[in-house]
Amino acid sequence: MDWEDEYSHNSFDLHCLLDSFPGDLEFKQIFSDIDQKIEQNGTSIEHCIKEIQSEVNKQCPDVQLQTTTDCFEWLNNYNYNSSKSPSTSHGDLIKFLKALQDLLKNEQNQEEMILDLLWGLSCQSSISIPSTLSGTSFHFLSRTSLHSVEDHSSMDVKSIWDDIRLHLRRFLVGKLQNHNEMNNSQQKISLKNQCIQQLLFLYPESEVIIKYQNIQNKLLAKLLQNCFPSYSRESNLDIMVHEYKSTMLKLYSMIKEDFNTLCEILAPSSTVKFIKETYLDTVTEEMAKFLANFCELQFKESAVPVIKTSKSSSRHRGAVHALVTPECSQKGRNVVLSLDELTFLSELIKSFLKLEKDVQELLEEMFLLLKIPRNTSGILDTSKGEAVIEKPRANETSIPSEQLLPVKEATLLDFDWRNAFKEVSLPMAHCITTAIEDFSINILQQEQDERSSAVTYAMNLVNVQQVWQENHVVPEEDQPKKIAKFCSDIMEKLDTMLPLALACRDDSFQEIRANFVEACCKVATAVLTRLQERSKEIPSKAPLKNLHTLLSTAVYVFQHFTQYDNLMKENTKKPIFLVPVQRYQEFINTLQFQVTDYCVRVCATSILQDAESHHWDDYKAFYEGERCSFSLQMWHYFFWALHYDLWTILPPKLAQEILAEVLEKSLDLLASRYARANPSYKRTPQIRLDVTTILICTENMLWSICTSVKKLLNPHEYIDDKIFKIHTHCNNLFTTLVILTSPLTELYQTFQHGMDDSASGSLKPFSRQPLHWFSCISHFYPSLLRTPSAGRLTTEGQLKLLLSQPGCNWSLLLETLLHHDGFLLRILLKSSKRTFQEQGSDTENDLNQISSLTEAIFKVLYYCNFSPQTFGNIFVSYMEEEQLWNFLYNIPVSTCMESELDVIRCLRLALTDAVKDIVQQIISVMNSGRNRETNLNKHSVPDHLRDSIPKEWNYTPKETKKKESNKGFTRLAAQAVSIVISKLPTVIACLPPPIKYFFFLSERKMSKNFVDLKKASLLVWNLIVIICRIFEDGNTVELLTGASLDRWSKEKLGLICVCLESIMGEQKSSPNQMTQKVIQSIEQQKPNWIECQLLKARKLSTECAFMTIEKSTALEEGDIDLELTEQKINMMVLDICHKPGGSEYLRQIYHIMRLNEEYLKEQLFSMNGSEERPLPIRPLKTTLRGVEDQPSAFNPFHVYKVFSENMLDQSAIKKWNWNWSNLLPNYLGLDKMTFSVLLKNRWEMRKDERLEEEEKAMLEHLKRICNIQTSSASDNTEEE
Repeated sequence: MDWEDEYSHNSFDLHCLLDSFPGDLEFKQIFSDIDQKIEQNGTSIEHCIKEIQSEVNKQCPDVQLQTTTDCFEWLNNYNYNSSKSPSTSHGDLIKFLKALQDLLKNEQNQEEMILDLLWGLSCQSSISIPSTLSGTSFHFLSRTSLHSVEDHSSMDVKSIWDDIRLHLRRFLVGKLQNHNEMNNSQQKISLKNQCIQQLLFLYPESEVIIKYQNIQNKLLAKLLQNCFPSYSRESNLDIMVHEYKSTMLKLYSMIKEDFNTLCEILAPSSTVKFIKETYLDTVTEEMAKFLANFCELQFKESAVPVIKTSKSSSRHRGAVHALVTPECSQKGRNVVLSLDELTFLSELIKSFLKLEKDVQELLEEMFLLLKIPRNTSGILDTSKGEAVIEKPRANETSIPSEQLLPVKEATLLDFDWRNAFKEVSLPMAHCITTAIEDFSINILQQEQDERSSAVTYAMNLVNVQQVWQENHVVPEEDQPKKIAKFCSDIMEKLDTMLPLALACRDDSFQEIRANFVEACCKVATAVLTRLQERSKEIPSKAPLKNLHTLLSTAVYVFQHFTQYDNLMKENTKKPIFLVPVQRYQEFINTLQFQVTDYCVRVCATSILQDAESHHWDDYKAFYEGERCSFSLQMWHYFFWALHYDLWTILPPKLAQEILAEVLEKSLDLLASRYARANPSYKRTPQIRLDVTTILICTENMLWSICTSVKKLLNPHEYIDDKIFKIHTHCNNLFTTLVILTSPLTELYQTFQHGMDDSASGSLKPFSRQPLHWFSCISHFYPSLLRTPSAGRLTTEGQLKLLLSQPGCNWSLLLETLLHHDGFLLRILLKSSKRTFQEQGSDTENDLNQISSLTEAIFKVLYYCNFSPQTFGNIFVSYMEEEQLWNFLYNIPVSTCMESELDVIRCLRLALTDAVKDIVQQIISVMNSGRNRETNLNKHSVPDHLRDSIPKEWNYTPKETKKKESNKGFTRLAAQAVSIVISKLPTVIACLPPPIKYFFFLSERKMSKNFVDLKKASLLVWNLIVIICRIFEDGNTVELLTGASLDRWSKEKLGLICVCLESIMGEQKSSPNQMTQKVIQSIEQQKPNWIECQLLKARKLSTECAFMTIEKSTALEEGDIDLELTEQKINMMVLDICHKPGGSEYLRQIYHIMRLNEEYLKEQLFSMNGSEERPLPIRPLKTTLRGVEDQPSAFNPFHVYKVFSENMLDQSAIKKWNWNWSNLLPNYLGLDKMTFSVLLKNRWEMRKDERLEEEEKAMLEHLKRICNIQTSSASDNTEEE
């Protein structure tokens, strides 16, 4: 039976645009394709209207429709029930019906043939079996099915037809029940859809719905019986919760399946009513029964006299109300629910909330643009939602548009599951406050006991687990890493209670929410009080680390209550936890100030108080001038210890803010102290060494506190930022070094002509060049930091900045990966290959890590639309090194597990996803053709049944059309091939630029060996090959479309593959006659069309590549405008994170880079160094394998080793040859007061120093310059 629409329609799936960044040419092609499809659909509609006109003119001689307007007016005004009936004799009708009845009783497997015949009579001859029989006649052009026979009809006709319908109904109901056992959801939906349509042909909609509802009720009852266990005292609540959750997931899959089955058959309101009565009301009733039993077991005094509602029939079943007598309500107040039982009930409510949300989203997705009649009630709650329109069905009166109620907001499903919990709502409301207060008091008391019995005051810490989902997730940079264990325990239990409050809507659960909020406020106050008490113990009793823990814990609680507020605001529309949130915010600000102030005071009063090192009057050199002050080394240790604690405990953003502030204030302190120092001659080199040490330590710390390359290299763009102030202090320190420690002769030669007033008034080098101090020491100190004039960071610098961050900075990670044409990614790809080879006997998890690393790199670069050259260059080099060109020329469609084929597998998946829509459309066309041919090849109508059909109906048997259908497959194959060829340009236009650039580069490499690529580009070739391989592999077709291929479909799809291969020039054998016919039929209709489409596809595949080459050339020539800006990087990160698995791919790459930090640094150093041979490729670490790999506590000995060996060679600094003649001129514009103060602090200015006459003269000249200028300035002031 052919139930498909005969008129073709085309659509364009815009979701493919989400994976691409189309250019002008691509947009032009996409819009052209859309216009073409609109035009084709318009032509199809016109053809349909003309056929209607012809049929009406033929069937109704008194009506002549000339224009489209006439046709629409006639259709609108036509009364289907008033059409004249042809005169069909009672005997002919009885004869026909008895023939059908005898055939069904005496022969088997005739149901499909009879249904097909009845449908053919309805469609082909414009005759339908009517719902009312007037005498013995059938109505022409009636769309009413044979639902019942009127009383005045003869009883024999009625009884015969009822017997036929009953037989066919049993047959269809049996098919529906069998379809429920299928695993293929899409195929199940299609077959059930067909059966229900056939039932609607025989029976009224209301009866069909009731019958289908009974079928689904039995299936649902079986599910609930197996998954809803009965409650008893011995029941394990955790196991029960798990079973309930799994049941809800299965229930939602059944609901979604029936939505997809019924939405195109029934009116939207009928579909919603069916779902509500069949599934939602049933599960609500079951929950009400369960909770009634639950309550009865809780009443220790006596059984609760619960009045249960009678089980209504599925036809009239409404919302369930568990009624409780006043006595029962009073007893309910005395019921005590334990914490475990409250948690259990909360988990049940949470599963219902999720089901409600999922079903609501399903409704909004399907009925977004629809409305329902104003008088529809009991189906949807339209108080806040958008109504849904009724589909006009056969034999139902259409509703005038003025009766429709337009509502703007989305539909809101009337799911009455909350009523099932009314019986336990009072016990929950009264027990929730006590339960929350009890467990919080117990946890706080336990924390106090542990503190009293512990040897130290260090707090117990736990790692923070992410509990929020979807749009309620706190940004990663704001998430605490570790918090106090007692607070984590309290908040974890509050989270389990939260669904009880979130279930509140309108009047239901109001008391529960009010009590929950009240209890939470009390808990928040108690926890805040405890945190304040612990903060007062620092530093007298507890270590500084506790202060970081308290700050992190306060942030955690603050974020929790903020999220509670946001979640509840969806119903309350106003903040509920305003007071606790404000109090915690104030406490956080106080703690942050306390941390910063304490650290700065420790530096000022303890660490930097060093009498021996800072004895500037000492005439003996400090350790022969070969080491810096002890205090600076301790300052360095303190900062790295603080760095470790902040990085491991606090949220990343807050940790960087605190460290930057402490560094800035301590540098301010150091700058002022060294500016006041008046060293002796022997101690002057110590000043130079100390300041140099401070600058080097600061440079090392800058990598950790700068969140971007721009902040690191261009701090002048952030004048109000702490980073800029740090550079200001460093420049002040270096000014002290230059004026205070430079040789007197060099100082005199520079300043002998006085201060440069013009420079002092206009030139401000330190504000314009904040990295001046670093540029002055960069000649001696090898660093990865770069001044703006030296260009951008190297790859090593990018890696150091990335791994110095307290967390994974997505934008910085992507910028590092793309740096220098993906230099780091090339190393990772090579090393992952080596890892796979050397770990062949290792665990499967490790191998999967390596394989997925290749996939992660591929996916991340695949989504980088602003940097296609990185993807192309990296993977073309990889293909070249691994010699994978043969695989690229003929990509296999089946999954490849070998490591060397990981890239090929990723390419296959990317191209398969691109052609998925084409494959689905071709399969749809094939199914339509198969159905038509199957219908023609069904059991033919027996001669005696054919003869019994009344001649007035003018029925033409299908066998007479069978000869004409022999030409059908040629047309079908031509249609399928045309779909593929027509969609190729648009598919390529929607592909991301990186994949197009990759195939363009690959084609250059391969075109010498593969002549076939001259006809079409390598990308077009692979798309065709992928489509053909998919059609050859039934498993892939089923995976993509959900359709199972039978033998007929495989044969026909094989022929289509041969046609496509013939068009592309890959002829495994001489083309057969059918292939030539298909291609010729396309060429006859559209001469040269295939060649034009291939050329268009080739142009689209190469245009992006040419633009990328031009961009790369411009970059080499120094066009900064085309570089990857911070905005472009952020856009790509956002795009990647919105793709499936995108953030996980980035996180995996970052994890591997952090585990292999030292190895990557060695590789980068060797590749950029002067060594002739690069270091050998080593396997990558993929997991933390042992204790030695685990992050350990802060180790000052390790810091000392790094400080003395890698950072600061103090003996070498003494030998630095400072170029004073280049340094000093930079300070001609120095402020006069600053210069005079520093000059007075030079060792030559000391009274007891012995100077040569020449030195005295130079010094007197410099003093005279300062005094003259100072006095003249004072004179000017007096004159004013």
